[in-house]
Formats: sequence, C-alpha cells, structure tokens
Amino acid sequence: MKQKHQYLWILPGVVILLLFLIFPLLSILYPTIMPDGFSLSAYGEFFANSFNRSVFWRTLKLASLVTFLAALLGLPTAYYMANCSAKVRSLLMGLVLFPLLINSVVRSFAWITILGRNGLINQLLASLHWVNEPIKLLYTESAIVIGSLYLFLPLMIITLVGVIETINPEIIEASRSLGASPIRSFGDVIFPLTLPGIIVGSILVFTGTLTAYTTPQLLGGNENMLMSTFLYQNAMTLGDWQLAGVIALLMIVVTIIVMKALNAMARQLDKRGTI
Repeated sequence: MKQKHQYLWILPGVVILLLFLIFPLLSILYPTIMPDGFSLSAYGEFFANSFNRSVFWRTLKLASLVTFLAALLGLPTAYYMANCSAKVRSLLMGLVLFPLLINSVVRSFAWITILGRNGLINQLLASLHWVNEPIKLLYTESAIVIGSLYLFLPLMIITLVGVIETINPEIIEASRSLGASPIRSFGDVIFPLTLPGIIVGSILVFTGTLTAYTTPQLLGGNENMLMSTFLYQNAMTLGDWQLAGVIALLMIVVTIIVMKALNAMARQLDKRGTI
C-alpha cells in the first residue's frame, strides 16, 4: 500500500509534462499529419521544394561545423584550465562564462560592429592596405558560425573541464614514465578519457546551434536562412502554421537522432574499453 502511495509523488511532474510538453507537441504534430485525414504529404512537399531543402541542409551543415570547431577548440582550452592553479582557473572560468551572461541580441550586435562593411576587421585590413574594398563578412554563413561558436563554445569548455578534473593524474604520469611524449599522452590517454564530456558537450552545442534564432537572424540575414528563422518567418510573418509545424517536428526529430547517435557511439566505445 505504501508503494502505491509513493507513485503519487510523481503525479505533479507527470501532469506538468503532459500540459507543457506532450500536449503542445501533439498540437504541433496534428495539423501536419491530419489536414484531411492521415497523410504525410506535408513532409513530402517540404522536401520537394529546393529552397526548403537548402535551408534544412544548411542548418545541419553549420550546426555540425560549429560542434566540430567547439570540440577542437574546447578540448585543449579545458585541459589547460583544468591544470591551472585554483586562482587562475577561477579567472579563466569567469572569462569563459562571460558571454553567457550577455543578452544574445547584444552579442550579435557586437559582432555586427566587428564583421560589418565598416567594422573593425575591414578597417584593420584597409589600414594595413591588404584590401582595396571592404570584404563581405556579415550576412554570410561564416558570420553565423563565428557568432554561434562564440555563443556555445563555453558550454563545451565547461563540460570538458569537469570531466578532465576527474582524470587521475597518476594515469598521465604513468604514460609519461613509459616514454610517451606529451602529445602522444594527450592523444592516447587524455582524449579517450574525455570522450564522454566531448559527446555531452557536442549534444549541447549541436542542439543549441540547431535551434538558435537571434544569432542566425542578425548575422546571417535572409540570404542564409536557417530552420529556426525559417520557422519564425512561416509562423509569425506568413501565418503558415502547418509548414511551421513541419519545420518544428523536423528539428525535434533531428535533435533526437543526433542524441541517439552520440549516445550509441558512447556505448560502443564503452564496450570496447576506450572510455
């Protein structure tokens, strides 16, 4: 009897999930599959349109690129921070967290002043006489990558610092005593042990880049539209809620697939003894 009453404690959580997660998702899904009876034609029409496909693949490409760069830059940075003194680590952690404390609109406008036609980079290149006319840096895919990397790199670094701090220093010392160079010790010992953190950080960075709206809109413009800005345009400007629902469900499906794939990768590495 007591065990039955224990399940009542989870009832408020279940009700909240149903009201604020399950029901809203179903309300988005229903118009896309039941316009006039069950049909998946809305999804077929989405991929039949070349513009829609370009937005979809551009989003996956840039989210994957930002995730790769975040892991590439975040791992050595986190390793250095984890091996610093406590005071230096606290200072560096504050600097890493600083971008997360600033509003996304303010961050994006800061990058506009840096990447714009008359921005800091073009002014510097012109003063050095390296260019005769301003380079188009703003409203490009590169601008989206730079802004997204600045936004989500801290998540990767924070995740990896926590993982690296748990690595037993004696393992690294043992590899050094066996003749491994610092580079080989990093590649053969430290990197495999940090793979769980890399996978978790990759999920955070990928899903964040995939769903971010402000940064792609302000830095990429309409010429480099991503799924998030495409969704907003169809829902709030064009009033096409069916297409907006299709876009939202596709983003959810992509997120779930990526999470499942990375978790499967982690399990495979765990079975092989890599982690």
